[in-house]
Amino acid sequence: MDATLSSTTPGVDASPKKKSFARFLPTVARVFMGLVFFVFGLNGFLEFIPTPKDLSPTDPAVAFGIAMKATGFLFALVKGTETVVGLLLLANRFVPLALALIAPVIVNIFLTHAFLAPSGLGMAVMLLAAELFLAWSYRAAYRPMLAMKVNPGS
Repeated sequence: MDATLSSTTPGVDASPKKKSFARFLPTVARVFMGLVFFVFGLNGFLEFIPTPKDLSPTDPAVAFGIAMKATGFLFALVKGTETVVGLLLLANRFVPLALALIAPVIVNIFLTHAFLAPSGLGMAVMLLAAELFLAWSYRAAYRPMLAMKVNPGS
């Protein structure tokens, strides 16, 4: 009788709501980014993915990587950030903070592949797109940070 009553009651929809696949897109993007950054961040320390043998030190992208390692701290900082951010994204914890921390790394990855190593541009574009999509999905978390004028302690 409830179904009959609700179907005849104005303003009450008795048909079940269809659930859209789009509701899973933020989770898919978050897990994708989490896996990429966790795996490649760890690989920077453990080197479990073999490096190609045909890399030339004169290649600008390879020289850039060598220079990052030569600083003694920059490569470890970037790979440590990637690992921690990947873990945060996979655990679904502090996601807006993780996205803010990884944004400069993604810009660097994108520009490196755009200008120095175009062969990896596809993955760089996918990471940039996932970052922008997730930043938009979590835009409410960034609103207070983007206020033009804020009083301390408010």
